[in-house]
Amino acid sequence: MTGIRLHAPAPGWAIDADVVVVGSGVAGLTAALRCTAAGLRAVVVTKARLDDGSTRWAQGGIAAALGEGDTPEQHLDDTLVAGAGLCDERAVRALVTEGPDAVRRLIATGADFDKTADGEIALTREGGHHRRRIAHAGGDATGAEISRALVEAIRDRGVRTIEHALVLDLLTDAEGRTAGVTLHVMGEGQHDGVGAVHAPAVVLATGGMGQVFSATTNPGVSTGDGVALAVRAGAEVSDLEFVQFHPTVLFLGAGSEGQQPLVSEAVRGEGAHLVDADGVRFMLGQHELAELAPRDIVAKAITRRMEEQGAEHMYLDARHFGAEMWAERFPTILAACRAHGIDPVTEPIPVAPAAHYASGGVRTDLSGRTTVPGLYACGEVACTGVHGANRLASNSLLEGLVFAERIAEDVVARAPGRGPAVPVDHPAPVVLPLLDPGARRRIQRTMTLGAGVLRSAASLRTASEELDALHIPPVPGEPEAPRAGTAGPAPAHADDPKPEVRKSAEPGVESWETTNLLAVARLLVAAASRREETRGCHWREDRPDRDDARWRRHLVVHLTPERTLDVRTTGTSDFPPTADAPREP
Repeated sequence: MTGIRLHAPAPGWAIDADVVVVGSGVAGLTAALRCTAAGLRAVVVTKARLDDGSTRWAQGGIAAALGEGDTPEQHLDDTLVAGAGLCDERAVRALVTEGPDAVRRLIATGADFDKTADGEIALTREGGHHRRRIAHAGGDATGAEISRALVEAIRDRGVRTIEHALVLDLLTDAEGRTAGVTLHVMGEGQHDGVGAVHAPAVVLATGGMGQVFSATTNPGVSTGDGVALAVRAGAEVSDLEFVQFHPTVLFLGAGSEGQQPLVSEAVRGEGAHLVDADGVRFMLGQHELAELAPRDIVAKAITRRMEEQGAEHMYLDARHFGAEMWAERFPTILAACRAHGIDPVTEPIPVAPAAHYASGGVRTDLSGRTTVPGLYACGEVACTGVHGANRLASNSLLEGLVFAERIAEDVVARAPGRGPAVPVDHPAPVVLPLLDPGARRRIQRTMTLGAGVLRSAASLRTASEELDALHIPPVPGEPEAPRAGTAGPAPAHADDPKPEVRKSAEPGVESWETTNLLAVARLLVAAASRREETRGCHWREDRPDRDDARWRRHLVVHLTPERTLDVRTTGTSDFPPTADAPREP
């Protein structure tokens, strides 16, 4: 355990639970529902409202072998190909074999998927899939429907929830086991300010970290809080270099920042074509599946074509769908395009890649256990081994569903022997000073330029130097807050004088988020710098080839007891036992 925590006030209130779930997407709510059904006291902590996470923004659907002629084995094959040699086959096999029944249980919970004329679940195709196996709802509003059903179930079953709460740090007991979390509740409610939930099991389901880049499909709450918390607590993270950039994001201009509108891969699955300004379908000949190639291949092809032509974007042409199909099959995308002055019924849609999904995250075993006893992770915050170097389209909702159920099974099985959580103060707490919120845009620009779709040793070195210049090392005790009128960390430019004193910003949501973003940015750059090859969604311009001999391995990053970043390699199935139990064979 590192003993590092964010600079924050001491908790002013506390509640007890058997398990606290941090996050309210498909992974978090499924875990909470399953634990509650088994009689455990679950508390769901979520950063905004219950339905404000990444799940509600998922358009395309959820992948599972539900159609006639499809099999889990075929789904496994497609997933392994997309993962570019780094998937853990055991994890993928669990996903694809348990997935169909998990989807049926989701339907039993209340999720209403689109049906065919004969009443069967309607299925479509997306990139990397050789079968139509993507179940969808509301045309292109699958995530919103799943979120609606799970939120209603949470409320119907009386699961305790704490909304508008940013989780801060992990609490531990005298033996170093998980004992809950500290959190800050924003605004009025039963609880306010910094408090704690005491529980012997904590499930991180906090979603992604897309906000570490300037442009992303992720909502504003996706600031990597779960990964940052886990690393401070001593957990390992893996595969953070594999950030998937979605190929077709609505292009709003070169200076656009923050969450960008997604144009689902399902649009290409239904027959839309990628073309350049001259109307040329440039994906033909690039891959056997053309526009339906895995996302990393399509994103690279779009970026290459943009570079060749000096263009800021390419086009997605689906005019041949006609007005009726657009309105019925893709109403959400149609409305988003028209809101930005583009009518896909009559004109091609300008698109460009943007940060979309973190294939890596907090390293877990097949039951979602991390290397910190009592701490679990599932969904995008986790690295289960399912996605490898590149997530297969629409496997994310399924992963959250399947591994949340596995986590709940493990939490319930261990509950009788765990007893109540009794947090203790760390004997020598080390406090991480906070960044001024003004550094957030600087972090995002640094990451976009140095660690975006195109990377090189030079770009990553520059990014590392600029991020290191922003970092304020942890200090014993409480760091000194800035004096009135000071601006926090100095700008990170090579010709700037090194500041003599680095002071902490005042504790608050924006400074906590910015500090978490810097933490995950440094972890990502450290891993991307080490992996000297191109694989999946990690594209090194200076190392354009895949190198299985040297790099068919995972990169694992953690904080050492000296509070420095340690990066090591490990085999594709060489995950060590967790601290409290051996891994499954």
